[in-house]
This record gives sequence, structure tokens and C-alpha cells, in this order.
Amino acid sequence: MEIRLDGKVALVTGASKGIGRAIAATMASSGATVVLVSRKQDQLDEAAASMTGRVLAVAANTGDVDAGRRVIAETVERFGSLDILVNNAATNPYYGRTLGVDESRFDKTFQVNLRGPLFWSQAAWEASMKARPGVIVNVASVGGLRAEGGLGVYNLTKAALIHLTRQLASELGPTRVVGVAPGLVKTDFAKFLVDNFGDKLAESMPLGRLGEPQDVANLVTFLASDAASWITGETYVLDGGAGVRGVA
Repeated sequence: MEIRLDGKVALVTGASKGIGRAIAATMASSGATVVLVSRKQDQLDEAAASMTGRVLAVAANTGDVDAGRRVIAETVERFGSLDILVNNAATNPYYGRTLGVDESRFDKTFQVNLRGPLFWSQAAWEASMKARPGVIVNVASVGGLRAEGGLGVYNLTKAALIHLTRQLASELGPTRVVGVAPGLVKTDFAKFLVDNFGDKLAESMPLGRLGEPQDVANLVTFLASDAASWITGETYVLDGGAGVRGVA
């Protein structure tokens, strides 16, 4: 079965690198018009130039509510609708014991990882999806489903994002709201974990490897497509089987 997004308009946050870049590229090659959003225009332009399809690069801070309203309004004005919103952008400025976090880094983590998805979703709903049902995809993490050392604050935001997915799905239907919870994926964002724990983790996993950005992009594109039209409210784990063996 070929997954197509022809005629759809998608917006992907955190789209200049890693998972977000792979999602944007896959959606564009599947026929969607894709708006790439991240903080740095030069990195967005480089990413957009590597993609096949109709793409537009717009620099914005996804933790900024006003920026979200502006970018989404401009998207709807230019393309007529916003059919797919992928809340992928995330930050993790703190690694350590949960009670050791300072207020500034705690607030920053929640601003980008939870406040951003909530209010960008609100803007997408008001500008387009209330009148023309669409799909919101939240990129969470397996960390939102368990406790683990060093990432407690980050994982708090991802646990909340998983619940936000369920909550919005219950409120916004027939707009669909779905989530993905990746395990360790080889990206710049996860470089510390990959470099320090990646080989040992991969050896212990049933599939014997860490995730690639394309693994996540494939699932997100399916969930955003009409092939997944009876799916909402769920968050899907993709971790190479790490959870099967209880691997942290």
C-alpha cells in the first residue's frame, strides 16, 4: 500500500534536522505541500533544498505562541488550509536529577515541549481544522511512559504530551490527534545518549539497532494519511523492541 498525501497541506515544527526533517521530506515526497518551521532560516533553507516536492521554509520559535498564530495564519492564507500539524520541535536543556533542575531550564523545557504543541494546535484548530477537519501528530518519547535517570524533566513534558494527545482527540473530533513515542533515534538531538549508551542498548534490543529518523517519519506519515482515518487519541511506541525486554 502506497501512502499518499496529495492535496494536503502540512506544517512540521523542528523541521531543519533529525526526525522533523525526515518527516517533512517524507510528507513532501508523498504529495503534500509542507511548511518547514524551525528557529534558524539558514538551516531550514538547506533542509528544504534537499527535498523533493513543494516545500516552504519559515523561521519561527515554536515556544512562541504569537509566532505560531502568525505562521499558521500565513500558511492558511497562502495555501487555503492546514490539514496536518506535526508538533515535533523539542528541547532538553537539563540532564540530571529531577529535583536538581533550576526554574529557568524547567520553564524552557515546558515552554517548547508542551506549551508550544498546545498553542500551535489551538492556532491550527481556530485557523483551519475547526471548519475542515485535519490531523495533529504529536512527537512524544518512550520516556513519557517510564522513569529513567537524567531525563526526568524532559520526560515529564513528554508524559504530558501523551495525555494532551488523548485529551485533544476527545475534544476535537472529527479532527484526529495521534502521537508517536520513539525510543533512542540517531539524531544530533540525542547525540549524548547515542554516543554514551547507543551500542550497548542496540545489542540488547530484539531488532539489534537504534532508530533512524526515517523510521519515525514513516509512521508519522501513515498516521497523518487517510489510511489511518479510524485512528485517534493513541500514541504509538516505536523502539526496536526495547520495551519488550524492559530495556531502559
